[in-house]
Amino acid sequence: MKKLITTLTALTAVTAFNTYAQTPEDNINETGIYVGGNYGYLRVEGEDEFDDDKDVWQGVVGYKFNTYVALEGSYIDFGDYGNNVAGGATDGYTAAVKGIVPITGGLSAYAKIGQLWSETDFRIGGVTRTEDDESVFVGAGLSFAVSPQFLINAEYVVYDTNLDAEQVADDIDDTNFETDLKQASIGVEYRF
Repeated sequence: MKKLITTLTALTAVTAFNTYAQTPEDNINETGIYVGGNYGYLRVEGEDEFDDDKDVWQGVVGYKFNTYVALEGSYIDFGDYGNNVAGGATDGYTAAVKGIVPITGGLSAYAKIGQLWSETDFRIGGVTRTEDDESVFVGAGLSFAVSPQFLINAEYVVYDTNLDAEQVADDIDDTNFETDLKQASIGVEYRF
């Protein structure tokens, strides 16, 4: 009896999933405000001893104009990276234009390009300094609508940033770190 109930439950779940996955995209909220959050992996790549891997957190708010275009803003915390000699902690705000292409059912692909305004607290030796920076970023991802309001996203974003610590300590050589921040993350999105 337990096997029969388990089998029927599994078949019902698969049928419900297939029914939703085959419905047209117009079931998904096409316009309006959405909020979300991402958690992921950050790769800090640079010259010198600045290579590091960390977690990244991001809160997102956006407005979807139609099936294909959205504007998106976020707060992002890149965390701490580096080592005892040289390191940093970066957080900031982003604004982006997002292009969306429906693939099938609730699955969509998207790409975005935007601007990051960040603040980095540098540590070099015993000297610390805070620097503001602006950088461009590009990203791409996949989105799956679990329901018309709730989506799951997976994305990859590259921030072309130059973490310049030259003003932190004028007498230390090689303080100009050419650095890119690369983020791979999963997230959720709720559309109102």
